[in-house]
Amino acid sequence: MTDIASVDAAHIWHPYGAMPASSAPLVVREASGVRLTLDDGSELIDGMSSWWAAIHGYRHPALDAAATEQLGKMSHVMFGGLTHEPAARLAELLVEITPAGLNKVFFCDSGSVSVEVAIKMALQYQRGIDPRRTKLLTWRGGYHGDTFAPMSVCDPDGGMHSLWTDVLAQQFFVSPPPADFDVAYVAELDAALAAHRHELAAVIVEPIVQGAGGMRFHDPRYLIELRRICDEHGVLLIFDEIATGFGRTGELFAADHVGITPDILCVGKALTGGYVTLAATLCTDKVARVISEGEAGGLMHGPTFMGNPLACAIAVASVELLLQSPWRKRVTEISAGLREGLEPLRARGGVLDVRVLGAIGVVQLDTPVDVVAATRAAVAAGVWVRPFRDLVYVMPPFVCTDDDIAVICAGVAAVVRAVTTESAAPGVGISAPGAQEVSA
Repeated sequence: MTDIASVDAAHIWHPYGAMPASSAPLVVREASGVRLTLDDGSELIDGMSSWWAAIHGYRHPALDAAATEQLGKMSHVMFGGLTHEPAARLAELLVEITPAGLNKVFFCDSGSVSVEVAIKMALQYQRGIDPRRTKLLTWRGGYHGDTFAPMSVCDPDGGMHSLWTDVLAQQFFVSPPPADFDVAYVAELDAALAAHRHELAAVIVEPIVQGAGGMRFHDPRYLIELRRICDEHGVLLIFDEIATGFGRTGELFAADHVGITPDILCVGKALTGGYVTLAATLCTDKVARVISEGEAGGLMHGPTFMGNPLACAIAVASVELLLQSPWRKRVTEISAGLREGLEPLRARGGVLDVRVLGAIGVVQLDTPVDVVAATRAAVAAGVWVRPFRDLVYVMPPFVCTDDDIAVICAGVAAVVRAVTTESAAPGVGISAPGAQEVSA
């Protein structure tokens, strides 16, 4: 039998990690429901949904059946010049459930590629309208992926990609969005777009939740203002809903909180329920028309595994399973459980903030988390979490029971106790982000 840990240590690079790794990863033997079984037979409740993707948990019968059925037909076929039923069904489904008017679907390999395609869409669109418009604007504190175009719109100072500042495209940034609605911040947005309107192709933001850039939440009314301001200046609006899509915030998509339709929408992560990698970039008819009538004659992107039938079939099953489930009720219950379980930590020394939105729970500390100590404490409590920077957070699967959520909260509390000192003065406010591992 292969010595997995030894092979891993010798040959495998992990996300944002050194080679060799500074700490050994845990070996997972199997997963079922919301539990991971380690090679020693112990079980952990997954508080992360495998980086926010496995909303139905693991080995769900409906998704297993969809994968098995599609494997019996074809696992892959090129998408250039060919099409197939899983892609058609998934495109139809996405058009139906996303904000009204997003009628065109481009299938992508991953979330980062989805953002890459969205940026390419915006730039190609503006080539047909005003070729001077080649820049993007976003608010600070964001994260949009690890390929070079998405890296250029991640937070340039506190994010993970400051190493590449000298080679990334230079974009425009405004302050991070405040948690509460502030007309002064709207004025800042207005002024920034007015000042750079002849250079801007698009504004790109994570709506309502800034995920891997710091797990911050902001008032949804900012989305209404962004839509208005972008329309006034002929600038496209891109929503990156890779983390927030498919129910995580309590609405199917974060944009649904205020009924706003962006010009371009990125989705991924939970699209296949965490089974296989797949993402999509949707756009309006107008965006697709201008691109298609432009000098290139079409969108200049075409991944080898675009529209993979196995991934599309699983995605159809995952989305249909979500829509047929009482997901909204369950997210509300998870939210209540997270509030009840995490709020007492606010009084502990070393804790700056506790915040919950939908099925997202965040405890922010006043210092960076010791990930090794945090992992040890979480595993001892029977929970899997993966803190980053100064944040201990959870995004549990929607199929977690109330008891599962209570155990997850107890695991977070164990982590906080392990990495803070009670004698420290209770914190207030929000600390600035640093750089450490997050999701790709």
